[in-house]
Amino acid sequence: MKENFHQVTTYKVSSEYEGVRLDNCLISKLKGLPRAKIYSIIRKGEVRVNKSRCKPSYRLKTEDIIRIPPYTTKPKLNKKSTELNKDRIERSILRKEKDFIIINKPVGLACHGGSGISLGLIETIRQLDKRYSDAQLVHRIDKDTSGCLVIALRKSILREFHREIRNKHVDKIYTAVVKGKWPKGLQKITLNIKKETLKSGKRVVKTNDKGKESETEFKLLSSGQSNSLIRAKIITGRTHQIRVHSSHKGYPILGDIKYGDAVYNTELQSKGLKRMLLHAESINFKNLDIRQKAPVPEVFSKYV
Repeated sequence: MKENFHQVTTYKVSSEYEGVRLDNCLISKLKGLPRAKIYSIIRKGEVRVNKSRCKPSYRLKTEDIIRIPPYTTKPKLNKKSTELNKDRIERSILRKEKDFIIINKPVGLACHGGSGISLGLIETIRQLDKRYSDAQLVHRIDKDTSGCLVIALRKSILREFHREIRNKHVDKIYTAVVKGKWPKGLQKITLNIKKETLKSGKRVVKTNDKGKESETEFKLLSSGQSNSLIRAKIITGRTHQIRVHSSHKGYPILGDIKYGDAVYNTELQSKGLKRMLLHAESINFKNLDIRQKAPVPEVFSKYV
């Protein structure tokens, strides 16, 4: 399948992108270009803002000039190939407003395409309705996690959501089933964690004194003979932090292929477990008075 070639372009930042991160702006503008490639061209200095290199986290100012290097994209996939995902997502919408939607993200569906995934959730949402063509993720949850995910349909509300996240005015609550009997007294875990790339190319998050501080508050909901049902509130929003925290303390999440107990997971999979038992149960943007819950899947109760 022939790729589409795009020449060097320059873009003058309009007021609607004032305060938006450089990476999020490019993700919005360069539709069809994998997210990993966007980060690559930024880090290599191929993307320039006002003729200077910038980090992905750089917040744009009105009238900044962005230089975008040549790039190629694959043609859009046939409509039939996305029909299944479209149906799953449409059935998963929990709340629909004029400037945002909240969905109960299905397990196994990545937020973004790229890295071997032809079409992710956000790309599929943009095809659901012409009103969603500029849809942007407000935050992300892991591919193998289900639950509340907020999608902004307008740049103005995206900026408001991101301001609330930066100012830590958002409560994100997760429910999980972990191996073992979680102690009632274990109510907070704080660790320095850091992303690392193994020799195999696999990316993981590990505890590291030089890493970023991560904090999660935990509450034991119930314990069974072998496993426990817990609730987790993330204080910091680090990658995989709930999974890393619970595993570090000896209580890995059931079905977690990356940080879990491989032998136990294999045993459970032979008995029918088909997913990681981690669910984003609720999200609350306190200053915006926007809150939503996603019902915990029935399968969780089967393992406690």
